[in-house]
Amino acid sequence: MTKEVRAKTFKSGNSVALRLPKALGIKEGVEMKVREEQGHYVVEPVDQPRKIDLSFLDGRTAGLKPLRPEDREFEDSPRQWQLLGIRAPKDRD
Repeated sequence: MTKEVRAKTFKSGNSVALRLPKALGIKEGVEMKVREEQGHYVVEPVDQPRKIDLSFLDGRTAGLKPLRPEDREFEDSPRQWQLLGIRAPKDRD
């Protein structure tokens, strides 16, 4: 069965706003899209991309080890920075 509630529009800045009652179960901060279909307004949540929590892998992936400080040193880049009109990274302050 569809829930039905009554709400009144009000002015918010230069816009007209509609308060959605808590009884509808909509959580705060949910991005919504609104469209008009044949004189009726349809309000629905925007599909959010799925987020995958990989924090449980914290150091458990086979073959991966933290880098040692000596492995974090890189050789100078052979790029010709002057052709781009910028100073080479080692010349910077």
